[in-house]
Amino acid sequence: MSADDIAAVHTNEILAYSHPWTQDVFHDCLTNGCSCLVAETDNKIVGHGIMSAPFGQARIFNICIAPQWQGRGFGRLMVEHMLDVGRKYGAQIAFLEVRPSNVNAIRLYKSIGFSEVGRRRNYYPAEDSREDAIVMALPLTSGTAGFCSALRPRC
Repeated sequence: MSADDIAAVHTNEILAYSHPWTQDVFHDCLTNGCSCLVAETDNKIVGHGIMSAPFGQARIFNICIAPQWQGRGFGRLMVEHMLDVGRKYGAQIAFLEVRPSNVNAIRLYKSIGFSEVGRRRNYYPAEDSREDAIVMALPLTSGTAGFCSALRPRC
């Protein structure tokens, strides 16, 4: 992602989410060391992802595929590429948050190997209230597999 991509990225964000990030947030991510990626097809930006990988952890902050391009594999490619970037930075584990109402994203993350490790109560803005965030984790090295099991919430 470059600064020239922010308008297209923001347009996709508005189309996909009820509470989209602002252009300023994307600009801040670009200038503050986040890995900011775009997915393109036919010279059109169809998705984006934002992550950082400090202290051995990949933190995926935002994954967005424009609604008309969802269900075509772009989300999976974006997540897998972000995980590869995290590994290159030495991340041993990846974390992300997702709305419980975003069942398609949850299904995708689980199919990649993420598992729920917790919840953040009232994390996301919603229409008339707040929505929890499901915290998910994926070990990126064999030494962290037990760590994710230890984090799983008790039933």
